[in-house]
Amino acid sequence: MTAEDRTLFEAAEAVRARAYAPYSGFSVGAAILADDGRVYAGCNVENAAYPVGNCAEPSAIAAMLAGGGKRIEKIFVTGPGAMPVTPCGGCRQRIREFASDATPVICLGVEGEPLFTTLGALLPHSFGPEFLDRPR
Repeated sequence: MTAEDRTLFEAAEAVRARAYAPYSGFSVGAAILADDGRVYAGCNVENAAYPVGNCAEPSAIAAMLAGGGKRIEKIFVTGPGAMPVTPCGGCRQRIREFASDATPVICLGVEGEPLFTTLGALLPHSFGPEFLDRPR
């Protein structure tokens, strides 16, 4: 891992420790390096009414937007276990709204080895905002 990757990992792990996951017991952290050079982190927040909860990735995206960032340059996702913890399908689409196919995505189960991939590899042939006939 690079120094930048280590910074993202540490931010994701710090916020993962504060995740609210009393139902699944599966705490996830995500850290974004944004276009403004800042790191924004988010954790999963479960709810007794299961579909109402938030995954870590959209929580980090919300923090990025609230902090003034507009684009995801890199994202790091951490969770328990040995298998890489990858964003779910819905989160991949949420990341796509603010990232390109080439955006690096690092996924880690903290007891294993990281998976270094891209959003395009995780979400091939994706639909993004550029497909809509709207000024940005």
